[in-house]
Amino acid sequence: MVVTGATGFIGSAVLRELLRTEPGSSPSPHPDTEPTSSGTEPTSPRMEATPSHTEPTASPRPLHIRAASRKPAFASASDFTPDPRLDWARADLADPASLRGLCEGADVLLHLASDIGRDEEHCELVNVRGTAALVDEAVRAGVGRIVHLSTAAVYGAGPHSGLDVDEIPPAPVSAASRTRLAAEQPVLAAGGTVLRPGLVLGAGDRWVVPALAELLGRVPARWDGGRGLLSAVAVEDLASLFVRLALTPYGTSGTLNVSGIHHASHPAPVSNADLMDTLLAHDVFPDAPATLPDLSWADCLQRLEATPGRVSERQFALLARDHWYRSEEVWTAAACDPGPGPLARLADSADWYRAHLRARLQTRA
Repeated sequence: MVVTGATGFIGSAVLRELLRTEPGSSPSPHPDTEPTSSGTEPTSPRMEATPSHTEPTASPRPLHIRAASRKPAFASASDFTPDPRLDWARADLADPASLRGLCEGADVLLHLASDIGRDEEHCELVNVRGTAALVDEAVRAGVGRIVHLSTAAVYGAGPHSGLDVDEIPPAPVSAASRTRLAAEQPVLAAGGTVLRPGLVLGAGDRWVVPALAELLGRVPARWDGGRGLLSAVAVEDLASLFVRLALTPYGTSGTLNVSGIHHASHPAPVSNADLMDTLLAHDVFPDAPATLPDLSWADCLQRLEATPGRVSERQFALLARDHWYRSEEVWTAAACDPGPGPLARLADSADWYRAHLRARLQTRA
């Protein structure tokens, strides 16, 4: 198995989950996972048990992971305990030569690397051309299963409420989301799976909660009454889904069709009010006001414009207004428990968030 982006936020969580899996076994739920209380029980998943371009054998193979990173030596030395099942390889999507031979002998590719910056040219180089070159290598090496991390940000500004994949055309508005949408095409052409999660929360998240902290400082209020519903997922539960898709054999009852595009957030959306209240309850936001007045969306935007910062109006809307997409079927078809929900998981990552936000404040002081 090859895992790209293995030192990133999501990639490192996937790698840790893979290493939790006993050799030769199917992935199991987290020990602390309770059955979901969302009450969402899809009755007729769209997916059927059909293979991708190459059908892997149904008998489990010994797990061997080739973790790919631009800085593998640092990662293997500091972030992961040495494991005989794990090797590190240098691979840079901006350098196609570094990808040659990466997938030799592998039967699964988990592609979790991307550029999420603002430089259109570099995003094109990494996300589009780099992914195409990587998929070419995987196909040439006979990899039978490709699972690729994309993003629900490809749908653009919204608001969006309870939509399936085939109910909304993508309308990306940033360099990262435009090129990540384009990067899906070679994966789909090779018969792979594309997962589009919404907001991903947990230790290592340097975008969602830090952006919320900035916005709370610029607009100290309950934004539009906190009514916005958001697709979100805890990083450890998303990692479990990737591992389930990687390791579940074909040819068994209920097996996921590994081809196509699927939303990959927790089935139950969270409200912005509940998300903010949970973070406040865990004392994540430094210097948060004791009470938050309700503000209309128009007043929120006026306050945002009056106080400049890094987070844009578009990103504010993404975090505060309806952006949720139906995600039940991928968890059901993969027979993967989505966990108790991202808000319940925040207790485990609150210490990390507090330390990270304090460090950011000290850096800017």
